[in-house]
Amino acid sequence: MPKPYTPNDRWSQRAAREGYRARSVYKLMELDERFRLFEPGMTVLDLGAAPGSWLQFTAEKVGDRGRVIGVDLQPIEPVAANVTTLQHDITDTDGLLTVLKQMNVHTVDLVLSDLAPSTSGIKDVDQWRSIELSQAVTDIAGHLLKPDGRCVMKVFRGADFDAFLKDLKKRWKDVRTAQVKASRDRSKEIYIIARTMSQQCNNGTMPL
Repeated sequence: MPKPYTPNDRWSQRAAREGYRARSVYKLMELDERFRLFEPGMTVLDLGAAPGSWLQFTAEKVGDRGRVIGVDLQPIEPVAANVTTLQHDITDTDGLLTVLKQMNVHTVDLVLSDLAPSTSGIKDVDQWRSIELSQAVTDIAGHLLKPDGRCVMKVFRGADFDAFLKDLKKRWKDVRTAQVKASRDRSKEIYIIARTMSQQCNNGTMPL
């Protein structure tokens, strides 16, 4: 039996002590430790960034020479000098790409997404919404990532997951999956880490 949800678990308590906005930061820390996601000076796009804990950690990792852009439907409180935030629907891919180009963001080194859909309580519906959001993430990443850039996104395992992963492996290289310790015990979330195919970047041919 899974453990009951504890709103103030040890990860949340640790986040409060260390000044992070959400417990989810420890998921990104673990992924970075395992896959070495960051380098100083990177440009990073975080989709579904509110409340901003991933932005906080990313800003630290890329440093003053780096640039971080966070996108969410919800407003995000200011994070750091090297972080810009936008209120935008990521499923409006063309609109978001236009805004980013106006900000002189034409390519990025890394795309992150810890997005989760608003839950309906219907398992299959919620899982499909997660896949739908992940497809939007891969669409945006396919347009913006530099050759050999990486995309890290959360997906919920369910009936559509295997087909989504199989499709992803056809269009991306070095596709890996990972579970992290900071995920809640009852969660079906899993993270996908994938690299762009060099010849397919920035021309719109990669999206699923």
